[in-house]
Amino acid sequence: MEWNWIEFFAVVFGLIPIYLNVREIVWGWPTSIIGSILLGLIAYQAQLYASVGLNVVYVIMGFYGWYQWLYGGKNQSKLQVTRTGTSLLFLLIVLGIIGTAGIGYFFQRTTDADIPYWDAFGTAFSLVGTYMLAKKKHENWLLWIVVDAIFVGIYFTKELYLLALLYFLYLGLATYGYYQWRQSLAIAHD
Repeated sequence: MEWNWIEFFAVVFGLIPIYLNVREIVWGWPTSIIGSILLGLIAYQAQLYASVGLNVVYVIMGFYGWYQWLYGGKNQSKLQVTRTGTSLLFLLIVLGIIGTAGIGYFFQRTTDADIPYWDAFGTAFSLVGTYMLAKKKHENWLLWIVVDAIFVGIYFTKELYLLALLYFLYLGLATYGYYQWRQSLAIAHD
C-alpha cells in the first residue's frame, strides 16, 4: 500500500468537507466519512492510536451530523446555527480535559503510542468539536482553531507534511467558518 497516495486523498477529502461545513452544505458530512477512513489508516501507520479511534468515531459522527443537519431543527427541520450556552460549554471543556487524561494514560500504559497525551488532547477535543459542529454551535470553530494548531505540530513531528499542511489549512478554514457562521447567527436573529 502506497501511503503517499492515501495521504494525498486524505488531504483532498479533508478539505472538501470542512469547506462544505463552513458554507453550511450538508454534503460535508458524507465526504468527511471518506476522509476519516483515510486518516484512520494513516494514523495507524504512524502509531497514533488515539487518532485511529478518533477517526472511527468521526465515521459514526459523520452519519450523526448528516442526520442532525437535515432533521435536527425544530419539528425535524433544517438545523440553524446557535450559540453554545455557558453551562454546556463548561461541561464540554471538562469532558475534553477528562478525555485527554484518560485517553493519554490508556495509550501511554498499553501501547507503543508516540506522544500519547498530545494525541489524546487532539482526539478528545476533536470529539467535543465534532459534537458542537453536528449541533451547529457557533463556537465550534474557535475550538477547531486550537485543535488544528495541535495537529499541525503532531503531524509535522511525525513527518507527515501533507497532513501538517492540511491542518494548517484547517486553521484558515476554521477562522473563515467562525466569521461565516457569525453572519448566519446575525441573520437568524434579525
